[in-house]
Amino acid sequence: MGKSFEPSLIDRSILKTFPYEYSYRPIQMEHTTDEFTCLCPFNELPDQATIIIRYVPNKLCIELKSLKYYFYSFRQVRIFHEHVVNKILEDLVAVLDPLELTVIGKFATRGGITTTATASYKKKQGG
Repeated sequence: MGKSFEPSLIDRSILKTFPYEYSYRPIQMEHTTDEFTCLCPFNELPDQATIIIRYVPNKLCIELKSLKYYFYSFRQVRIFHEHVVNKILEDLVAVLDPLELTVIGKFATRGGITTTATASYKKKQGG
């Protein structure tokens, strides 16, 4: 097998943003990819998933090309499904400071079991 990495090596500085010019008007953004892959921590076989990101911007939006490259950075990472959605959530919250953000991972069937993991964040009022 090729070289694999730990989740701590995923670099969120890949993620770029641009100003949301209508911050007085809340909107919900949704970005979906069905090209997400990572490695099973037990056997290093690839896990495939559809990742859905929904967020309400505060002052920043995510630049999509950088999001694509961020997703690609998981390809050689050994990580559990539950940790994938939390890692993406934490990184996007740190970069965007959104009002709300949800990450849904719909992972391909393995051993007859399909997994969907969801992690959510809501900014505290006045925070």
